[in-house]
Amino acid sequence: MDKFINIQINEKLVKEMLNDKLECHLKQLESRFTFWDMKELCRQTCMSENSIKEKFFYDERFPKRRVGGKWYFPVVATTDFLLTWLSEQPNK
Repeated sequence: MDKFINIQINEKLVKEMLNDKLECHLKQLESRFTFWDMKELCRQTCMSENSIKEKFFYDERFPKRRVGGKWYFPVVATTDFLLTWLSEQPNK
């Protein structure tokens, strides 16, 4: 006598759970850094150094610190600033 098991999977729910888990892990990876340098800031924003300097680098709210000849940006404060800055940009 053969026995079968029928399993039904809610694909939408599985995808949502996977996306939530992935987002959580990505946030953990991002929080491993305390500071970004200019190269990492460019990578995180998908912007060139020139674009960053043109768009928001000189905004007095933008958190930055020059140590020696290199700029450093605290990750949490910079992320908060970037989200605020982006929300202030006109939708064109």
